[in-house]
Amino acid sequence: MLFKVYYQKEKTYNPRRETTRSLYIKAPSKVDVIKRIEKNTKYNIEYITLKLEGKYLDYEKKHADFKLVEY
Repeated sequence: MLFKVYYQKEKTYNPRRETTRSLYIKAPSKVDVIKRIEKNTKYNIEYITLKLEGKYLDYEKKHADFKLVEY
């Protein structure tokens, strides 16, 4: 499954819309996404979408800076 993760660059940053970034990651579950990000980055995770599919995924590929992250 493909998930979209909203995050701050550092765990010490408070969530603010202006500094929120996003990434796309392929993983079998939301729990696995959290484990991979915590193991490989210092990101402060704000929110993880349930899964990207269908029209929503097509929209993200066309309108966002869509780059799949591999951890």
